[in-house]
Amino acid sequence: MTVLARRRSGTGFWAALATPGTLWLVALYLVPSYAILAVAFGNIDPILRTPAPEWNPLAWDFSAMSNTLGRVFGGNLGHVFIRTAKFVLAAEVGCLLIGYPVAYYVARSAKRSRGPLLALLVLPFWISYLMRMLAWVNLLQTDGYVNQVLGWLQLGGSRNWLDGDWPTVVMGLIYGYIPFFILPLYAALERLDGRLFEASRDLGASKFSTFVRVTLPLSVPGLMAASVIVLLPMCGDYYTNTYLTGGSPRTEMVGNQIEFFLRGSSQPQTGASLVIILMGFLMVAMAYYLVTIARSQRAGARP
Repeated sequence: MTVLARRRSGTGFWAALATPGTLWLVALYLVPSYAILAVAFGNIDPILRTPAPEWNPLAWDFSAMSNTLGRVFGGNLGHVFIRTAKFVLAAEVGCLLIGYPVAYYVARSAKRSRGPLLALLVLPFWISYLMRMLAWVNLLQTDGYVNQVLGWLQLGGSRNWLDGDWPTVVMGLIYGYIPFFILPLYAALERLDGRLFEASRDLGASKFSTFVRVTLPLSVPGLMAASVIVLLPMCGDYYTNTYLTGGSPRTEMVGNQIEFFLRGSSQPQTGASLVIILMGFLMVAMAYYLVTIARSQRAGARP
């Protein structure tokens, strides 16, 4: 068999191996995405007031999207997007402050206990996100354990956490998504070459200086990956606000508006349009991440 024939055979093998994943991606991402477009640019059944998707792109009606864009950039929906951005940014900062020390300790310091610690980090994935939020509802009751501990520490203890306060939503987002932040960051920190730290110490650098000058810059790609991974679900989250604040209008997020328009109103086109707008914002964040990573890889490959 010639070299060219072997290469073609290998290419065909990997293409066949990728076929199930490709079909899965088409069935569960591309088709639903097109369905959202069909609903956003389609019509509404005049009797049932349910969406009537328009599958033909040539017949799409963009009036609902235009109206929704006007409400986002100059109307009442703009405040919801801004509030969502604030909540997500605060939750990202919380994940960073809590998650980075944990990931650093597991990756660089905890050698004997690394296995059990990783098991504890993976444990939340075995429990439904909904169930974990419902558990926090009990903990945050006026007579729940959170207020009992705060009272024991003489830090209050009579606060109604479930009365539509934004710290409750941010805390719920941090708790719900921090495992997604820690694990990719741990993977990035664990792959760092230990010889770099030895060289830094041999040159007289302190532990703090080594962290600031070596560890932190090298962990930036992992930080960005972890941030993007939690950013995507946080922006569309609606369970957290619904269960931890009773769906209070003061803490309403974009996901709550999407759920309302798609399930609780006769304007499904507006809900689908909000999904597309949110996807557009997230694609900008993803593009920035991909461009930044590509630049860092090119810079690292230079002699």
